[in-house]
Parts: sequence; C-alpha cells; structure tokens
Amino acid sequence: MADHDSTALQDFRQEVRSWLAENFPAELKGVDGTIYQSNVHTAAADPTYQLWRERFASVGWGVPTWPVRYGGAGLGTEEAVIIGEELARAGAFNPIRSFGVMMLGPTLLEYGTEEQKQTHLPYIADHTRRWCQGFSEPGAGSDLASLQTKCTDMGDHWLVSGQKIWTSGADQADWCFCLVRTDTSRKQGGISFLLIDMKSPGVEARPIVLISGVTHFCEVFFTDVKVPKENLVGEVNGGWTVAKRLLQFERDSLSGVRSGLGSLAPLAHQYVGTDAEGRIADSDLRGRMIHNAMRASAYAATLERFRDEAGEGRGPSNGVSVLKNLWSGIAQERAELEVEILGSQGLGWGDDSYADEERAITRHWLHSKAYSIYGGSYEVQNNITAKRSLGLPDA
Repeated sequence: MADHDSTALQDFRQEVRSWLAENFPAELKGVDGTIYQSNVHTAAADPTYQLWRERFASVGWGVPTWPVRYGGAGLGTEEAVIIGEELARAGAFNPIRSFGVMMLGPTLLEYGTEEQKQTHLPYIADHTRRWCQGFSEPGAGSDLASLQTKCTDMGDHWLVSGQKIWTSGADQADWCFCLVRTDTSRKQGGISFLLIDMKSPGVEARPIVLISGVTHFCEVFFTDVKVPKENLVGEVNGGWTVAKRLLQFERDSLSGVRSGLGSLAPLAHQYVGTDAEGRIADSDLRGRMIHNAMRASAYAATLERFRDEAGEGRGPSNGVSVLKNLWSGIAQERAELEVEILGSQGLGWGDDSYADEERAITRHWLHSKAYSIYGGSYEVQNNITAKRSLGLPDA
C-alpha cells in the first residue's frame, strides 16, 4: 500500500484489492490483455475474457474518471492510479483498454455534442464498439496537415473519398475517427473531424502484413462514403484543433504505460547462466540490465510526479512528449536486451526448434522499432518539447 495514501485512498485500495480477488478469473492471471484488445475474434471466442470484460465494465473501472452517465465510475485521478496499481499487483489487465478509451473518448468528452457522447461513450466504456484512427495517408505522415482525403458538403450529408494508411485494427473496427479535408485553400484550417461507420458502403480496409508477422495495420479506402451531418465533431474546418487534443491524449496514454513487465533476471539466469555467486554470468550484460531497470524505475517516479503536478481534472500537458520519448527508449532498450539474452534462440520465427516464448520475444523486438514512430515520431516529440515546453525559437 502506497505510503502517501490518505485513509480514504487506503480504504479504496482495499476495496479494489478485494473486488479483484473475488472477480478476476484466475485463468487470466498473467495473460497479456492485448491479445484480446487487438483481435476481435480471439476476444469473442473466449468466454472467460468476456466475463471479465462484463464484470469490469459493470463497475466503470475501465474508464474510472469518466462520468457515470457515460459508463465511467466518476472517480478522481488518484483512484484511477490505484486501480491500475492493483491490477498489476493481481496479475490482471484492463479489458476495456482500446483506442476509444485512450483517444476518442476523452476527446468527445471535451468536444462532442451531448448526442455524440450518449451515442458512443457507453459503448467505448464497455468495449462493445471498436474504433480505429483514420489520420495518416500515403502522402501525409509526419506532415499530417497535408492530408487530402476529400469531404464534400452534400447538404444533408458529407461525401468522403480518399485513402488512409497505417490504420491499426481497421479491418476489425466498427467505427473510425477520421480527419478529412473540407477546404482545399487552407492547410490546417481546412481540416474537419468526422466519425465514420466502418460498415458504410464504400469503406474498404486491407490488412498490411508487417515484418513482425502481425497484421494490425491496414490501408483504408473511402469511395463516395456518405456520412451523416451529425457525425462532425467540433466545427467545420476546426478539426485540426480537435486532432491536436486527441494526439495529446494518445501520447499521454502511451507515456503512461508502466514498465510492469517484471525483471529480466529470470530469463537471463535461464539462457545466460550464473556465476559462482549466483549472479548473471555476463557482467557487461548484467550492468546494462541494471541500467535499463533503473531507467524504468526513474521513469515511473517521473510519471507519478507529472500526475501529481497536473492536479485533478486537468488534461495532458506538453510534458507528455518528453514522457513518450523516454518510454520509447526504455522499452526499445529492453527489447534489445531480451533478444541478446536469448542468444541464438533470439532468431526464432516459425521453426519448431524455437519455443513460443522465444518467437514472441523476437517478434516483439521487431515491433518495438515502431515505438519511437507511432503516436508522433521521436523527432516530432522533441520539436514539441523544444517549442512548447522550453520556448525555443524555430530553426
């Protein structure tokens, strides 16, 4: 129990701990929850996961700070942190975590109409509606504001045509929050923010097979897709402001990822071996593992400080760009260490001579290369920090 918890927070922590002991299915202990969050078919086929999702949604803890009327628990930031800490302690995972929770939901709470909130937030809160992010295009990646997906005002509806790329989970998503161009005479000032039903005629998602072997990225084609007028979030041509806020929430969610993956020592003991004193045999590797663990611990402490300074009811600050880059570096370094620890067994792909865990580590190492790209590249985050946090002039 955290030393700084007040009596009320201590009581709440005990409540969460007791509830998890009674409600979290033992079969899911230690399971990586992303296998359900990233694959609708895996989630649908597992009744134990569905039971856990329903139980967690019933108390609103998947989105603990959201208002109760939208499926949340109406709690404060400190209570939300406690829920996360107790989940980790129990070897459990948040079955509600999704793009809807991390990005769209907080954005709708600020910019959405009451009708939009009522229509979408409860289904995000219980994870029965999946969302994807239609931002990047083949010619608009880091320079996102140059996007060209065309949106025409047809009087009683919008008509959307264009292409998006690197759209995670688009082939399994129910809805897409999408940036479109409603004015070609202005760059940032000609962009609008739409909610698009992925079952609409004219929407096609094509999965992209990645080097890591997964296919969560897709390219998405919109061909004369009709979108109801009420699906516009914010003002016409005001989508860039909404998008920037959403990206802040995304980076905040990425920077808030804890290192709670445990020590690498057991893996190193198994594959590298130990010396006469029971230490990891390779002293250089041992030192770099300690360095990574220290960075992760310092990051966690910095994250707590940022949360304490933010105070109740305030959204993410420009500091999330610093945190996002720090986390990316720590996580990539850890992935490199895991592969190094495995030695020749870190080359596993599909051969039966490699264990499932070994192949998973190799694929995760390849996937980790994207950590410093998605959610805003490393260089973009440094620019944000330089300009908005440090006040440095443009070069």
